[in-house]
Amino acid sequence: MTDNAWTRWPSREALGRAGISRPRRMLAWAVRLLVLALLLWAAFSQRHVGIWGALAAAATVLLAGVVSWAFFRTTYQHRLVPSLALMSVLLAIAVAAEATGFRGPALVIWCGCGISALERLPLAVALPVTSVALASYSAFNNDVWLTTAATVAGMALAGYVLRLDAEARGNAQRLLAQERAARAAEAESAALAERARIAREIHDVLAHSLSAQLVHLEAARLLIENGADRDRILERVVAARGMARDGLAETRQALSALRGELTPLEEFLSELVTGTDGAEVTVTGERRPLSAEASQAVRRVAQEALTNVRKHAQGAKVQLRLDYSDHEVTLNVRDSGGLPGELTRSGGGYGLLGMRERAELLGGSLDAGPDEEGFVVTLKVPV
Repeated sequence: MTDNAWTRWPSREALGRAGISRPRRMLAWAVRLLVLALLLWAAFSQRHVGIWGALAAAATVLLAGVVSWAFFRTTYQHRLVPSLALMSVLLAIAVAAEATGFRGPALVIWCGCGISALERLPLAVALPVTSVALASYSAFNNDVWLTTAATVAGMALAGYVLRLDAEARGNAQRLLAQERAARAAEAESAALAERARIAREIHDVLAHSLSAQLVHLEAARLLIENGADRDRILERVVAARGMARDGLAETRQALSALRGELTPLEEFLSELVTGTDGAEVTVTGERRPLSAEASQAVRRVAQEALTNVRKHAQGAKVQLRLDYSDHEVTLNVRDSGGLPGELTRSGGGYGLLGMRERAELLGGSLDAGPDEEGFVVTLKVPV
């Protein structure tokens, strides 16, 4: 059959108990126990059947309760044939009750079948079942026809309202599950992005210092093997120690950045050029607060650019210019050109590539290339 409003089952979320408040659940159980108690009372209050007949009627009431429970389970599992078979058993119990003089229990069972069918079965199947159950109720009810008609209409309306309420609750449960899944996916994505950011920080901090240390230590090893004098070997070891000290300081800065404890950007750039001859920092524009990612990108590009100057243009004059505008901050690092240093071959050449990727992730850009005298690196990051 085509999956449409007439042939579609109510969802399992609608047929289950998830999302039902505790007071409402307790009320539902109270109503069921009350109905069961009334049926048992009706079974024992009929004097014409005797004690054995009353016991048989009570057993039949309990059987109807078990069958009703089984009907709720099969409808939850969307099993049409067993559900219809169990509903037929309930209707047969009602007919037997009417035939043996238990009219009250029979009327209650017919009404319950009509409501439950509308609430839990596909509409194409529920309407015929409800019609049979309520027609049986109408045929054997002794009230005036207007009262009977009002009761039948009220029962049908109650079943349909319960169905709509259950479907609305089921939709709410599905939306809640989807929202939870979306939040879990968002949290996982954020965790992956954070891992990638930490990986970039580790690369930026360690790549240059470790590669430079390796060069100095390798040079010291060669000097030792060649029998060089102590002063030349000591010079290399001291240089490697300085690289390690600088790397440790950068590591601390990176950890502070990850914790959100960043020194002011202008102060950082001033400290960065300290000890570098011919380097100066200029800040223009109205200072603006930057996000941690944007501030860290400016810091890393400045470090990378100065490292490249030391590698490829020793003795060059360097100008760092930080410009704040309305929508972006621009870092311009320009050197005047110089001689290649001993660390020219250190590193894998991925520093500027990593900086460019970092800038693009923030919606900015990075340009690097030679100019008339030396080399220029320009970073633009949105504010």
